[in-house]
Amino acid sequence: MKKTLTILASALLLAGAATSCASLDKMAEMAEKVKVTCNPEILEAVGGNVDAVVTVTYPADYFNPKAILEVTPVIVYDGGEASAKKLIYQGEKVKDNYRVVSSDGQTVNANIHFEYAEGMEKCHLELRGVAKGKGKSVKLPVKKVADGCNTTYMLAKGDGAVNYKSDQYQSVVTTKVEGQIKYEVGKSDVRKSELSSQSIKDFKAMLEEAAKDERQKISGTEIVSYASPEGSEDLNNKLSADRSASAGKAWEEITSGTSVSDPTLKSVGEDWEGFQKLVAESDIQDKDLILRVLSMYSDPAVRESEIRNMSEVFTSLKGEVLPELRRARLIANIEYQNYTEEELMKLIDENVDVLDEEALLKAASIATDNKKKETLYKKAVTKYDSERAAYNLSALYVDEGKLSQAEKALSKLDQKDPEVLNALGVLALRKGENEKAAGYFDKAGNKENLGTVNILEGRYDEALKQLDGTGTFNEALACVLTDNLDKASSILNKIDTPEGNYLKAIIAARQGKESAMKKALKAACEDDALKARAKNDIEFADYDL
Repeated sequence: MKKTLTILASALLLAGAATSCASLDKMAEMAEKVKVTCNPEILEAVGGNVDAVVTVTYPADYFNPKAILEVTPVIVYDGGEASAKKLIYQGEKVKDNYRVVSSDGQTVNANIHFEYAEGMEKCHLELRGVAKGKGKSVKLPVKKVADGCNTTYMLAKGDGAVNYKSDQYQSVVTTKVEGQIKYEVGKSDVRKSELSSQSIKDFKAMLEEAAKDERQKISGTEIVSYASPEGSEDLNNKLSADRSASAGKAWEEITSGTSVSDPTLKSVGEDWEGFQKLVAESDIQDKDLILRVLSMYSDPAVRESEIRNMSEVFTSLKGEVLPELRRARLIANIEYQNYTEEELMKLIDENVDVLDEEALLKAASIATDNKKKETLYKKAVTKYDSERAAYNLSALYVDEGKLSQAEKALSKLDQKDPEVLNALGVLALRKGENEKAAGYFDKAGNKENLGTVNILEGRYDEALKQLDGTGTFNEALACVLTDNLDKASSILNKIDTPEGNYLKAIIAARQGKESAMKKALKAACEDDALKARAKNDIEFADYDL
């Protein structure tokens, strides 16, 4: 009897197993009735990730109440495949903690995530399922879900732009040289002693030096005469005009032997401006009181009267200030022709020590050899303690990809300087630290570089706001990524580069303009990298290239 029960139990167990296996086989057989969709229909890489929502509709009588279904989303691409996290479902009678699917039929949604890998632009997404029950498992037919992966955002010029501080080098340097003729109170005749004064001697020497130097040119001359603010205004105006005339006659004697042009004559009259300046610079005890009087009254006569009332003060003015205002200024404007770019390049190799800070910065900016640039910046730092050169040296390291040297150089600079902050952002961006870079760009107020980060991170609307009006390739790309195709086209009309033509081809493809697409793509494919990209780009999948 016992033996009979054992045989019966074994038979029932085998029958149950057979039934379970048959139920799992049924799920495999009915797999074609399972409907699967994907959003987006074409996968898209965003910020280095590929995310999608897969929707699966299981028909009635499909899902075995005692079965567990494991679904693995897989991207298959040139060079390999990548699996996302398994999706696990269970029938109504399974006592576990997976999502339950009714045998009456049910639609389920699942978020799937992959990290982008090179080659995924030409790929397909498939679902691989395994049904399990009571120690048995049956592989389900593979379900293909989507074809291709859009990687258009990766066209972004993503290195960021580091700026260089400008030099103040002038191709023509204009200087003003002058001498002075002093007059006695109430007089306008030029004393002989004034013609031999040190001021006039120095003025004449500078004119002679300019005449001999082929780099210097006297571009204009003038005589400006004044009277000290004492006495009546009418008298002082006449006195100033007479001094202008007498200084004009003395000019001929002073400039004899030179080819200096005749000066223009200007009479100022009472020199209240000079008076205020000399008082402010003096050691007169009550100078603040005098300056307040000057600010209170606009009428010259009232000014003078008020100052005369301060008899003690006026005595000091009479001896220290007023004599300096009875004068005529002899002025020559001299233009100095600075080194040309060709001369600077020659001096770099032959006599670099003659270059001042601005000339060194200028020479570095036009040098084509980075080693020379580095040498010139270092010399400006050593010789002139140039902060601009120190910054430009760090920017050069960033551009050369010498990131550790750039980081060390930038650490020594003013961390509140927007240019330094921007350079630190570019440094972080090139190290792949996008969010850190965004922080620096935000502090620096560099919207263009911040816009670039937002493209790379998939924040396309924000990127477009920051890039708006820059007219750059990245602005056009942000327009494409936000479906502003007309605006993108308008920007690209002014960008004649292989990348620009490639983006034009993408726009034309999206608009169904095949001939325009092929024309733009042909121009773009002069670049070998873009030519190779186009072969696998899902943007052109509907066209025969």
